[in-house]
Amino acid sequence: MNVVENSAQAIQMGRPMHPFRALIRYSVAWLLVVFVPLVALDQMPAVDAFTDPLLLNTGAAATAALLLGLFLVGRVLNLPGTRGAVHGVPIMLISFGIAALVLFSFRIEYSRALLAYSTVVGTVFAMRLRWFEPSLVQQTFYLVPFGKATRMEKIGNFPVERMELPRIPDNTRSSIVADFRADLPDEWERLLAQASLAGVPVYHYKQLTESLTGQVKIEHLSENSFGSLVPNQSYTPIKRLIDIVGSVIAIAIALPVMVVLALLIWLEDRQSPFYVQKRAGHGGRPFRMYKFRSMTNRPPADGERAREEAITQDGDKRVTKIGRVIRKFRLDELPQLFNVLKGEMSLIGPRPEANELAEWYEDNLAFYSYRNIVKPGLTGWAQVNQGHVATLEDIDVKLQYDFYYIKYFSFWLDVLIVMRTIHTIATGFGSK
Repeated sequence: MNVVENSAQAIQMGRPMHPFRALIRYSVAWLLVVFVPLVALDQMPAVDAFTDPLLLNTGAAATAALLLGLFLVGRVLNLPGTRGAVHGVPIMLISFGIAALVLFSFRIEYSRALLAYSTVVGTVFAMRLRWFEPSLVQQTFYLVPFGKATRMEKIGNFPVERMELPRIPDNTRSSIVADFRADLPDEWERLLAQASLAGVPVYHYKQLTESLTGQVKIEHLSENSFGSLVPNQSYTPIKRLIDIVGSVIAIAIALPVMVVLALLIWLEDRQSPFYVQKRAGHGGRPFRMYKFRSMTNRPPADGERAREEAITQDGDKRVTKIGRVIRKFRLDELPQLFNVLKGEMSLIGPRPEANELAEWYEDNLAFYSYRNIVKPGLTGWAQVNQGHVATLEDIDVKLQYDFYYIKYFSFWLDVLIVMRTIHTIATGFGSK
């Protein structure tokens, strides 16, 4: 299958649009957001919009905010489970908010009305824009019925059609999905090569599955099945800097809340408001993780009982009244900001498990310890997609989310996780 692999367009779902079309869409956005309102203002008596410093300052700031926002939205919407209305809106609002803050900080005169108009129109444009070319939702995917490619048929709301004969589909908006590692008959291998030469996109089922589900299933821990055993090292020092700055700011903001929570927890039963537990960290090295205590204190247990007690069940009677509230909104995790500052954790990464559970998972799930290749986090890709889990089957799914995070370890994925974490906290998704 090497010839087919080299010739096929085995690319991840959500490839960016063609640069020329991107330029056109950026230009249209600028015309609507900046140029059109300036022209309209220029038609008004006693207003020369293209020489007025106040309007020109606003136009320049809006241009910078628009380009920054569109760039960031385009990168984030390249990830699975994203929607412009949900994830594009806050990014655009933040971009224009930064522009307003710069103008205010440097005391540059600007038109509030024009900047408000630009913010609204730019945000609406980002919401409605289809970022990727071609749109995979409108395509029909023809499935080569060999190997593990047939797994694609189990993905809901995905337009897939099984091929009966090795012929290039007549549909102009079609793509082909195949398992490149399967032992295909010669005529089907020729089909994939011919389709690639004819300009028909040919996808490896594994890449499409990962892009659609946000999960990576490791079957063989090797370069061929995972891409690389080491995450993106160029992002690691940047991520550490973000962790330091972010944790310092978060601690400064959350410290009054943490003091109040500690007092309330103590007043409920006159016991320590904190819970400290050893957990596996980066590289499997143990560290002491801090939490606000949300359960009644209990004597330490051993063996299977310790494992059972480490799992929080639905309606768990050990959870205190205050604990039920802080667990719902993840406030019990706030002390871990100090773990982040110390370098034992990151703001974003796979959640560290209790040692009793980690040992159980390691005994029953292949490659479980590989999730420790990156620092554990306050929040993670599995948490915003799945929530709290207890069974081995659910943990296996959670592990696939963790592996996806490791494989696509990047700033943009972290941005998406932060945005979805805000939604998770606001709704209490997945809490117990």
